[in-house]
Amino acid sequence: MAGVYIIPLTGLKEGRHTYNFEIGKSFFAQFEGSEITEGDLMATVELDKRASHFDLRIKISGHVDIPCDRCLELYSQTVGSENRLLIKTGSKWEEDDPDMLTIPVDEHELDIKQYLYEFICLSLPLQKVHPADANGKSTCNPEMLEKLKAHEAKGESDPRWDELKKLMNNN
Repeated sequence: MAGVYIIPLTGLKEGRHTYNFEIGKSFFAQFEGSEITEGDLMATVELDKRASHFDLRIKISGHVDIPCDRCLELYSQTVGSENRLLIKTGSKWEEDDPDMLTIPVDEHELDIKQYLYEFICLSLPLQKVHPADANGKSTCNPEMLEKLKAHEAKGESDPRWDELKKLMNNN
């Protein structure tokens, strides 16, 4: 069923189980304020059930549409990640360790939607800009680049920044 990102935890035999999830626009719409507006990704979750815990290996690949840091227009960014999450049972929910989750013994399933979202966000580059074309030229919106260049060319300085620069030069 589309839009459901649930892994059953009870009724599974020990061993490996594989789950595939499609991630698209409706997935990202569930996260208010997300910089990712759309995407076409596939998440493969390989669950290894053992007597003492569950070992999840999550592979995500595809692309997302995000705003460019330079021109603010959306562009398609290829993403891919491989992550691991260990799940053990205990008396209550605990997420103290980013790689391990403790869930109550009476939980029968795990909604991995939030984990998928976080893994996708963590796979984004720090600087998000349109890739260069075959000639090495920017593929950003040319109008915005012109506006940036004109603003930069004015050479006007803000006196507040000038004072901070003086402090940096003194150190």
